[in-house]
Parts: sequence; structure tokens; C-alpha cells
Amino acid sequence: QVQLVESGGGVVQAGGSLRLSCETSGLTYAMGWFRQAPGKEREFVSVIMWSAGSTYYADSVKGRFTISRDNAKNTVYLQMNSLKTEDTAVYYCAAGGIYYASVRSYTSEADFSSWGQGTQVTVSS
Repeated sequence: QVQLVESGGGVVQAGGSLRLSCETSGLTYAMGWFRQAPGKEREFVSVIMWSAGSTYYADSVKGRFTISRDNAKNTVYLQMNSLKTEDTAVYYCAAGGIYYASVRSYTSEADFSSWGQGTQVTVSS
């Protein structure tokens, strides 16, 4: 298992932007972001394959969020633009220890073996 350290959460007004970072202690096949809003189950947000750089997004964030990676820094980012109040949640990064040929396969919590501690994102109206 790898260790993951997240940063970058905070409070922002609707329409604003935030960038989350997730530093990993080692390389994995894929890195994902999930979120959990109060009273709701954790849900998939986005994923990126370390080697190919291919990405996949949940429909709710497509066109507003961008996932990227810096191989030299072992860090994955989630750039969140045009934030909405419904984006308010604790955001978790996760490392995928299972290899799938398609990035679209990494959408379930079961596909990820290591998790960060979570960072709070609050979007105010």
C-alpha cells in the first residue's frame, strides 16, 4: 500500500475555483478522486492512469474539473472550476492497485486499495 497526503481544500464561493493535491509515497496503476457529502455515500469523481495519463470523469463534474499528474513529484491534482454548492463534500484521493486496461474501469471504491485522509471542500452560495 502507498501513503497518500491530500491538501488544498477550503471554503470558496459558488463559481470559484480550488485545486486539490494528493502526494503519494509510491506509484500505482491509477489515482482517483472520490467525494462524500453529508448524509450521502462516497461517490466517484475522477481518475487518471499514471502511465498513459488517460482520464475519466463523473458526469456531474465533466467540463468543470480537471485531473492531472506530475510524475516527478508523485502528485495528482484535481483542478475544480465553476464550483457549485452541490460540490460541497469531503474529497478523498485513492490509489488503484489493480490493473485495468481501460481508465473507465476505475469507478468503484473496490478498485482502489489506499486512501487519503480526506480534505473538506465547502462551496457557499
